[in-house]
Amino acid sequence: MTDATGPAPDPLVRLRATLADAAARLAAAHARDEVLAELVQPKAVLGIARAVRMADRGRVWRLGVLLLAPDGGLHATGHVVRAERPARRSVLAASVAEHRAWQAAAVKGGIAEGETVNFDAPPVDLAELARDGASGPVVFDGEVVRVRWNPRQPGALAELDRYLDDRVGLLVDPPAGSS
Repeated sequence: MTDATGPAPDPLVRLRATLADAAARLAAAHARDEVLAELVQPKAVLGIARAVRMADRGRVWRLGVLLLAPDGGLHATGHVVRAERPARRSVLAASVAEHRAWQAAAVKGGIAEGETVNFDAPPVDLAELARDGASGPVVFDGEVVRVRWNPRQPGALAELDRYLDDRVGLLVDPPAGSS
């Protein structure tokens, strides 16, 4: 027997509605968004390898370990850089050289200098989440959808609804002095 409101909605249907609501709140508030990009290795010309570049794949809002697209699509946060033109600098660490190459690849791909660029950000697949109970940092235990907010701690789980509400709130109404 069901109560007057009917059966509880499917958690994944609720998740889609929650994501759409969060995207609508962020769009209405004109919250700061960032570029979602993909690293592209161009084909060699006459056997000569060309420099890697980034291809713009749209805009997203960064919500901690998640990236939310205006259409409600969700990605796990990957690498983040600011698009910058290459500069000749003495580099001692390989990781610094790699980071600068990513910055230059963003500009080479046509992304405006100064833009924050997210790449290597795998999509959260809701079908996989329903089937396997996890997709990226999002976990479904059969009843509640949660997010692993710290990838180094398996038990660092928060209810996704609350996590999104907190993160959206920070973008919509940032604390004084944070901008």
